[in-house]
Amino acid sequence: MVKITLPDGSSKSYKGKVTGMKIAESIGSRLAKDAVAVEVNGSLVDLDAEIKKDAKVRIVTFKDDEGRNVFWHSSSHVLAQAVKELWPKVKLAIGPAIENGFYYDFEKKEPFTPKDLEKIEEKMREIAGKKLKFERKELEKKKVREFFKKKSESYKVELIKDLNDKVVSVYENDAFVDLCAGPHLPSTGHVKHFKLLKVAGAYWRGNEKNKMLQRIYGISFPEKKMLDAFLTRQGEAGKRNHLKLGKELDLFSMHDSAPGVPFIHPKGMVIWNEILDYWREEHKKEGYDLTQTPIIMKKELWVQSGHWDHFKENMYFTKIDDCDYAIKPMNCPGGILIYKTKRHSYRDLPIKMGELGIVHRHEKSGVLQGLLRVRKFTQDDAHIFCLPEQIKEEVEKVIELTLRIYRTFGFKNYKIELSTRPEKSMGPDEMWEKAETLLEEALKEKKIQYKINKGDGAFYGPKIDFHVEDALGRTWQCATIQLDFAMPEKFNVFYIGNDDKEHRPAMIHRVILGSMERFFGILIEHYAGSFPLWLSPMQARVIAIADRHVKYAEKVRKKLAEEGVRVDVDSRSETVSYKVRDAQLQKINYILVVGDREEKGGSVAVRERGGKVLGAKKVDSFLKQMQKEIESKQ
Repeated sequence: MVKITLPDGSSKSYKGKVTGMKIAESIGSRLAKDAVAVEVNGSLVDLDAEIKKDAKVRIVTFKDDEGRNVFWHSSSHVLAQAVKELWPKVKLAIGPAIENGFYYDFEKKEPFTPKDLEKIEEKMREIAGKKLKFERKELEKKKVREFFKKKSESYKVELIKDLNDKVVSVYENDAFVDLCAGPHLPSTGHVKHFKLLKVAGAYWRGNEKNKMLQRIYGISFPEKKMLDAFLTRQGEAGKRNHLKLGKELDLFSMHDSAPGVPFIHPKGMVIWNEILDYWREEHKKEGYDLTQTPIIMKKELWVQSGHWDHFKENMYFTKIDDCDYAIKPMNCPGGILIYKTKRHSYRDLPIKMGELGIVHRHEKSGVLQGLLRVRKFTQDDAHIFCLPEQIKEEVEKVIELTLRIYRTFGFKNYKIELSTRPEKSMGPDEMWEKAETLLEEALKEKKIQYKINKGDGAFYGPKIDFHVEDALGRTWQCATIQLDFAMPEKFNVFYIGNDDKEHRPAMIHRVILGSMERFFGILIEHYAGSFPLWLSPMQARVIAIADRHVKYAEKVRKKLAEEGVRVDVDSRSETVSYKVRDAQLQKINYILVVGDREEKGGSVAVRERGGKVLGAKKVDSFLKQMQKEIESKQ
């Protein structure tokens, strides 16, 4: 008998061979149908894997993050099998699940075409229809290496060489075999509803010195309606693409002269400055003092901070007066140096130093993506030096500030992760355990739901990450709160306690917007370029019906502008409908048409950019309406 404990605390005992599928079937036919894998004592395994001892078990479905990963990773195997059947000489690289779907990298002399993708999809449907079982086999590393060597799969051979295990696993369905840790779906029959999305170039192992491969991206779902909904969202996402809207609305541009570094245009700077003005206002209320630290600092500082050992591959370097310098990838060492310029008493703490710091990180060219993945960006950084007993309260205050700012920008839904110690880190175990416990307690006290993200903390401390959900339901990682005991130790940071002795403060690193460039890109897509009034680069446009109305239009413009409204006049010799349409395409919030009637009555004929006509309004009355809307940041 094997005793199985379920997530709700209940338990069941089973005779004979026990598998995840057997457990799912005993609970209900619907669960058995939806099951994609099983978690046994915290480890994910195939549904047909035998459970030989008493265990805690959770049936995983597509609704779970792990379940989606299994589903999408299995789909990537079906993709690879289809490609190999169509082009047997193609070499296989890797095919993981990603945040939204999956991909597989191939070495193929000729580029994949749109027609090729259609052929591959057809072959994938054929493979799915055969309902081929994903069969796991564990074999000696040497045998697996020889197998792939005979198949001329050089990328697989290289991967196997880097594995430390003597026994490695492969998955086989029909004649197709792939190196894989698993787990996988029970059969290819589950991969019915899918779509191949695009082909892109990708360097092997992300290294620009390696061969360029072809990466096919795809998506799959257990139900057709889910696929249809995704493709609809994708279509909408295309309309919201920040690169497309950035060009159409003249907000920013990218140039080969500075890869990965955006050029923000005047209209874009209006939005940028509105965001930062609001950010400064909120931080002033919370007692933050703003600082500024150098962009380039000596190598010794980065060695002391640990960045040289843990982050060097992402940094840029230069020489000045025969000394080695680095361009800062983070702001924290500079903040520490400011703290250390004078002695601090326990009565001074917490000390909150904010910095809108420009940092540079070396991102590989293949991952650069408009404003969303850049090499130079502005962090809305802050470092809080506090007493150990103040940690939880300060973390809770940062959480409150973060959520307040997100609500203002229209982000009402979010997900939170607690990221724990990574493999590459510094500091003793007890320090990490203490920091992780304190962050977890703060989340629990705020009654915030969160997920543990094992091994994804910063190299100097655990962190809380905020993933905001945009208008299309996509999530974006923005804010992070990191608790650090390591850097105060490395830099000998201290305060004088009430016992007149030196004590070590805790250091909280945090950003709310994250990268200003990235947050700007997210906002463009979230609003589809139709910014709320307070953020809009042009809030109103006055349209003169005829040349004789231009003088009155200018009078209206001047009155609104004097009160801080961003407004211009369209006096071109075009039809009113043409000028209205142009203003709508530029996503100007209010379109004010003036003619004889309006001039006589001291009014404007108002319509919204969406086409809704609000009718005639007195200029003073409409100005007050706009001011109220701007002030409220609706």
